[in-house]
Amino acid sequence: MIPIYIGYDPRESRVLDVARWSAYRRTSTPLQILPLVLKDLEAQGIMKRPMVVRDGKLWCPISEAPMATEFAISRFAVPFIRQGGWAMFCDCDVLFLKDPAKLLDLVDPSYAIMAVKHQQRESEAVKMDGQMQTFYRRKNWSSVVLWNLDHPSNKRLTNEMLNTWPGRDLHAFKWLEDHEIGELPLAWNYLVGASASELDPADVSLAHYTLGGPWFAGWSGTTQWDELWRREERILRAFEEHAVQVPA
Repeated sequence: MIPIYIGYDPRESRVLDVARWSAYRRTSTPLQILPLVLKDLEAQGIMKRPMVVRDGKLWCPISEAPMATEFAISRFAVPFIRQGGWAMFCDCDVLFLKDPAKLLDLVDPSYAIMAVKHQQRESEAVKMDGQMQTFYRRKNWSSVVLWNLDHPSNKRLTNEMLNTWPGRDLHAFKWLEDHEIGELPLAWNYLVGASASELDPADVSLAHYTLGGPWFAGWSGTTQWDELWRREERILRAFEEHAVQVPA
């Protein structure tokens, strides 16, 4: 099975727990799910970018732009962590609604990466937790990515680029040409409330709560997508409360 890296932000640790649980609960094969922790990447010398807090929000001085999460840039460290094969990255604010092993049916070695090729709607000015949206080429493609780590075109991405390019260039996969990027079905990165086409939950493989969700204090959403996330968290909580604890 393709290893899955999930973006980690300490402010959303429970969101990651639910995302990971949703994958484990539906998989038909053993999974390797790895939180992508910024401080670990910094300790390894992979990530060296400055990051500051401005007006209570994360800010990237290189990009001169806000960062919604700690993994806004560190997601592009996947090729420096794992050598060879395929790997998946996804944001933490997702739910796997179908078997992750189905991704194996989609990989195409002719591509350097594969992603859902979203078309951003410029009416979307605000995203999760009141964060302002930024607009750039290939917006939202990087929130769920299948990386072909054997593809020679990914060798163009250097550690210097990772640590000096503005975020908009990294999120646009500026080192890749259009023909080097394969397309995943919308079902594998369905942007709840933001995708250009609406899908029924029964047809969605991975739901991405890019505009936020019930984990935010004061969230009043009552859509079917809100209830899906709440139900998944309740199932996880029940499992945690009743699982047999094995002594360390």
